[in-house]
Amino acid sequence: MNVLLIGLGRWGANHVRVLRQIGVTVWAADVSAERRQWALAQGVEPAHAVEDYRTVLDRVDAVDVVTPADSHLTIAEACLRAGKHCFIEKPLTRTAAEGRRLVETARETGRVVQVGHIFRFHPVTATLEAALAAGRIGAVRYATGRFSGFKRPRTDVGVFQTDGIHYVDLFRLLLRRDPTGVSALQRDFLGRGLDDLSVVTVHYGDVPVVIEANYFVPGIYRDCVVVGDEGSLVADYGTGSVTLHLGEHRRAGPTWEAVDTGKEDLPASGGEPLRLELDAFIAACRGQQSVAVTAEDGLIAVEVAEAATQSARLARFVSLTELRS
Repeated sequence: MNVLLIGLGRWGANHVRVLRQIGVTVWAADVSAERRQWALAQGVEPAHAVEDYRTVLDRVDAVDVVTPADSHLTIAEACLRAGKHCFIEKPLTRTAAEGRRLVETARETGRVVQVGHIFRFHPVTATLEAALAAGRIGAVRYATGRFSGFKRPRTDVGVFQTDGIHYVDLFRLLLRRDPTGVSALQRDFLGRGLDDLSVVTVHYGDVPVVIEANYFVPGIYRDCVVVGDEGSLVADYGTGSVTLHLGEHRRAGPTWEAVDTGKEDLPASGGEPLRLELDAFIAACRGQQSVAVTAEDGLIAVEVAEAATQSARLARFVSLTELRS
């Protein structure tokens, strides 16, 4: 297959490496001559590195869009209309309206669209899924997710839509239910018109999930906790660890006791998530499997991010039904 990677920034550089490992023929498009030159040093053929992606669409089978979110709709629509399958890094689009339009374009063209929600392919996620399916912590009561760290802010979308959105999609997978509403607190400390601190409670029916994202806390935090009535699962996507904490609250006369019954480190091992993600995309393009993360999946995550912005502005709960009306 011939795959055109559009966008050679920091994350796009990882896509170059993995696509070459997979064994597809890599084409690359970027407006920066310096980045195109870098691609040549990585093994991309000179004739396959271009400034304008539209000039080579007739020579490739699929495209991999790793550009700022505000360009996703324009690029993906052009590629889909040209008959190309599309991998689109999260978020699917900048707004829910754009997302709905892109979903419709995907349906009209019948092309594969996979959205880059990479946590779905992480070995930690597989371990969490297995533990929950086995009922290791009983019924889930609530969960938390944190994606924080001191780093350069993105300029296309706020911190919740770029980082917190990982957990929006993750818990939809783990809890096997769609989000129903949002309560959010967001701040724009840097005065950019985009949130740089976000604390959002996403309601998945009767299960609340508190998601924190910001650009300020020293260090790197990519962790989550799932709390059940018989214990908790503590996971760290940075270290690749999952720990099962067993315990429950038991009534002792007029009081309650917290009874700790031990803990267990659960194995979490597997391939590189980006490799697994792009392998799945190529397999879907070849008709070997269904799409792992559909455009509809990506749209739901964008809708939650938009509901969070609205909730923070209005200082109240916003349901997904209200957002879609």
